[in-house]
Amino acid sequence: MSNIKIEHQPSQQRLDELGVSNWGIWEKEVSEFPWTYDANETCYFLEGDVIVTPDGGEPVQMGKGDLVTFPKGMSCRWNIRQDVKKHFMFD
Repeated sequence: MSNIKIEHQPSQQRLDELGVSNWGIWEKEVSEFPWTYDANETCYFLEGDVIVTPDGGEPVQMGKGDLVTFPKGMSCRWNIRQDVKKHFMFD
């Protein structure tokens, strides 16, 4: 089971409450790579289509308009199918 949390199409009010517009921006072209989270990451996808597969877990699809939280300590594989641009924050 995945501990990835996804909010599809959160309201502008929710994004404003989180301060998303003040977060950093990360961009990445179509690619595939392993990743391990050293901290919790919350991100909001401005563009893209991604499948993230946690080690030993089921693939999770996400992309434009999704607010996603990845848990600290999770190892996974990112498969970027459409170039990504996202706001992100680690805590």
